[in-house]
Amino acid sequence: MANIHFDSTDSDDERRRWLYEGDLYIYSPIKPTLELVALARELMSHAFGTRDPELAQFDMSVTEYAALLAELRPRFIHHPDCKRLLPEILTALGCDQANTYFDVPRMRSSTSDNFLTTGIAYAFHPHRDTWYSAPMCQLNWWLPISGLNANNGMAFHPTHWAKALRNSSTIFDYPRWNQVNRFSAAKQIGTDTRPQPKALEPVPLEPDIRLVPPPGGIIVFSGAQLHSSVPNLSGCTRFSVDFRTVNAEDAMHLKGAANIDSQCTGSTMHEYLRCSDLTHLPQAVLELHASGPPRPALMAN
Repeated sequence: MANIHFDSTDSDDERRRWLYEGDLYIYSPIKPTLELVALARELMSHAFGTRDPELAQFDMSVTEYAALLAELRPRFIHHPDCKRLLPEILTALGCDQANTYFDVPRMRSSTSDNFLTTGIAYAFHPHRDTWYSAPMCQLNWWLPISGLNANNGMAFHPTHWAKALRNSSTIFDYPRWNQVNRFSAAKQIGTDTRPQPKALEPVPLEPDIRLVPPPGGIIVFSGAQLHSSVPNLSGCTRFSVDFRTVNAEDAMHLKGAANIDSQCTGSTMHEYLRCSDLTHLPQAVLELHASGPPRPALMAN
């Protein structure tokens, strides 16, 4: 089972080492995470108008709701304050600005009672981000905007950390996903037809770990950690934000979690920006990762 580090004083080097071994970190809210939550809530309030964003699903059609999210989410992603706040969050939590690169933050929503679980509000099956062309050194940073409980967040499945799962990651090529599938999310209502990597064998989901930080609290985990969306039975829509980071030195030296079962192609590395000056990763790093993660040494039978 994974170790859970709460408000750890580990250095970033120590933290990355343990995250690459499958541990989980959780931090209490800090000033820049609370500012990010406030920004998200301001944009949500503007988008939903007089409706309570957490209850609006009960007063809207699925098509209307998906269309609203299709406008709200990019407005948040591209808001200039995000590029200011994410480096502040990472610096406050001990990351080296010169070596830490981040991607844009995504606003996620998980509606209650299966109202909308496809496309733009996709309810994720058990997966590793490394099945989606993420580098093995990717770290995920996840924080709730709205109230969180064990019935509307996400679950980690750490018993599968070192166990290879037969999966369809061979179908996933990140450049093709961007060209063909990324921008069709709002049209995926009822059934999501986009090809996504999934396990090709039964995946026991218990025991699992469900961390429940308050709004602005943050969970950090490896992109190789198997995790899934918890079916939302809370009666309210859950909103959250997540973003990802890579350390340039780790990326250059191919440090990170072991690749036990990811066989995707392409790379997300060109999307990362350096905390200190918002420049992209060095070309040598981009070329090293261009074809996808290193091939797994061991595959499940």
